[in-house]
Amino acid sequence: MSELKSVALPDFGIPLERPQIPAQTLAARCDAAYAQAGKTWLFVYADREHNANILHFTGFDPRFEEAILLLGPNGRRVVITGNESESFTAISLLPGLETLLAQTLSLMGQDRSRKPSLEAVLREAGLKSGDSVGIVGWKYLEAAEWQEDAPGFIVPHYMVSILARIIGGIEGLSDETAIVMNPRDGLRSIVDADQIAAFEWASARASVSVWSVLKGARPGLREIEAASNFTYSGEPLSAHTMFASGDRSHQIHGLNNAGSRTLKKGDGVTTAVGYWGGLSSRAGVLDDNNDEFVAIAKRYFDGLVTWYDTADIGVAGGDLHDAVVEKLAQGNLNAMLNPGHLVSYDEWSHSPVRPGSSDQILSGMVFQVDIIPAPTPSGTALNCEDAVAFADAKLREELAVRHPETWARIVKRREFMRNEIGVSLEESILPLSNIPLYLPPLWLVADKVLVNG
Repeated sequence: MSELKSVALPDFGIPLERPQIPAQTLAARCDAAYAQAGKTWLFVYADREHNANILHFTGFDPRFEEAILLLGPNGRRVVITGNESESFTAISLLPGLETLLAQTLSLMGQDRSRKPSLEAVLREAGLKSGDSVGIVGWKYLEAAEWQEDAPGFIVPHYMVSILARIIGGIEGLSDETAIVMNPRDGLRSIVDADQIAAFEWASARASVSVWSVLKGARPGLREIEAASNFTYSGEPLSAHTMFASGDRSHQIHGLNNAGSRTLKKGDGVTTAVGYWGGLSSRAGVLDDNNDEFVAIAKRYFDGLVTWYDTADIGVAGGDLHDAVVEKLAQGNLNAMLNPGHLVSYDEWSHSPVRPGSSDQILSGMVFQVDIIPAPTPSGTALNCEDAVAFADAKLREELAVRHPETWARIVKRREFMRNEIGVSLEESILPLSNIPLYLPPLWLVADKVLVNG
């Protein structure tokens, strides 16, 4: 049973230098995707919002516009961009990367005089009649969502039309997005020590930022004043900053940006921010005493503890889902979305945690422990989200050797969760957040958090 207890939050340290993904790793990722697709070309789509796949392969993400990564015969690696990202591809460490300009990918009204036709540029890159092309969109459709014989590509229609025209028909196109994003063995679903370290950097910094907002929230502040406590330092975002409040007469929209509403004692409050590889969120009540709400928060916390008690390498996602949902149900709560999902450069890439899922948690997976409870009383909010990684003994040893400072923070967080929060973690679970399972339901007494008694 959980209880409310005063627990000091340790200083786990805030990492400054973000770990980089080595050039040879990027090359190996490209080679693996190309080999698995088995096509003449692999066509990876990206835009500002949907940049995670191209980032995984190149370390480059388009700014303002669309971009395409082509992987082709004889190790060809080509990025096609619009005007604004053409020079920005230089940040990529991917060996042998070529950059081509296609001004169709540029924003409207910009110059089109140099390379106006995407089709011409694709032909220049080497695509031709008779080739086969595997398309990687920003997500893919499951069987229940799509009944057509031809694939449903989650990329702009004009790109599909151009590709079909070049190669001589849509029959030569296939959707290969699952190679990258499926929750079983997708190339982005299972990552190495360097990627875990990079995501730990993001998670640690995002969680510190959220904690700063929570500690600084006070009655009388406007939401936008409370949100000024985000310690944002230019980190690349996977989700915008969020802050919202409300009472019984004012609905709380948790995805909202901070507005001009003035905070009052007793308000429900929620905040979140996501950086590449880690989002943190906390929600509660801006109060120092509310027994009714704390009782609900305890039942929610029991569900969180069940997640950590159940999750381990080899556990089926369906079993984890059922364990958490059953525990929440005992407290008259349910999970609004999946109780846990994979997190990457995008805030949510996929999830093995689904009803009936046999997809297993595997070493190298990075999860967001994202359990949003419902219902909660009108005018209140409740949430506790943080990132964790799963690593077997070999991966843990590699992480400790390659990134000792990252590993030291993880070890310290594990000790804190076990000794102070009362959660018995499996050795495989690596907490990446600087506020690991640290949940104060009442924000005006932020050191009083829920613990497993």
